[in-house]
Amino acid sequence: MESIKILAFETSCDETSVAVVENGKNVLSNVISTQIDIHREYGGVVPEIASRHHIENIMPVFTEAMRQAKCSLDDIDYIAVTNTPGLIGSLLVGLMFAKSLSWANKIPLLPINHINGHIFSNFIENDIELPAVSLVVSGGHTNLYYIDEIDKIDEIDKEIKITLLGETLDDAVGETYDKIARVLGLPYPGGPEIDRLSKNGKDILQIKKPKVEEYNFSFSGIKTYITNYVNNEKMKGNTISKENVAKSLQEIVSEVLSEKVLKVMKNMKVNTILVSGGVSANGRLREKFKEISEKENVKVIFPKLEYCTDNAAMIGCAAY
Repeated sequence: MESIKILAFETSCDETSVAVVENGKNVLSNVISTQIDIHREYGGVVPEIASRHHIENIMPVFTEAMRQAKCSLDDIDYIAVTNTPGLIGSLLVGLMFAKSLSWANKIPLLPINHINGHIFSNFIENDIELPAVSLVVSGGHTNLYYIDEIDKIDEIDKEIKITLLGETLDDAVGETYDKIARVLGLPYPGGPEIDRLSKNGKDILQIKKPKVEEYNFSFSGIKTYITNYVNNEKMKGNTISKENVAKSLQEIVSEVLSEKVLKVMKNMKVNTILVSGGVSANGRLREKFKEISEKENVKVIFPKLEYCTDNAAMIGCAAY
């Protein structure tokens, strides 16, 4: 089989990442420069600051990725870059850098959808049996997809169709975690902090599931309910257990997400579930889907933790 090396760039938000991926699975390098510590001071990502740091970081990150991969631009067959969705200023940095390399070195350029990157992060270390239902959960997205192989191009390659079934009608899961964390006085990003605290908490709030039709999601009501609870307890002078609030949030979110995935799985007779995106690193979510896997006898696949958050390896895999 002929080796195809793809140089990939990901700068959709606050991670500057460059990777070299061979044949869609062999990750020769995957360098990530994160800006979490910079944006923590502001309680969230500041777009202008993010784009400026991408400008500073992209050249050294690119250089290190090529060094780790032990290759030069002469070895690269394609250049892939995230072109949508994301913060405009951040996306432009990666796009302009990748387009310049492509033009100057006459290497074909492949624009890649960021969400497709998350979906294909599951494919890097796993052989996926299609059809599958894919749940993408991150700071900006909560989407549900049906993925199927629609045609064989040859004995090796296949054409894969990705169909959007549902999405959040308001807040994304990761956004909800960050906002509740802020209400509780926890540092940014909120997801890891809530995940950590919830391990010692109890589900005292017993939040009811939002009523949303079909395969769509809604988290604004959950966010408002918890915010009102915390504010009311503060006005009464009561001590708030952050652990219990975190546990309540974890339980309702994992229940809502798993219920929708199960609905698709049963309605469309799918036996493979893919979960990806930054929130797929959440401990309770992984436990919940492990329970589903054992109860329903289906295969549930999560990416390795380093491929959950934004990274260029997933863009290289999607490009392949």
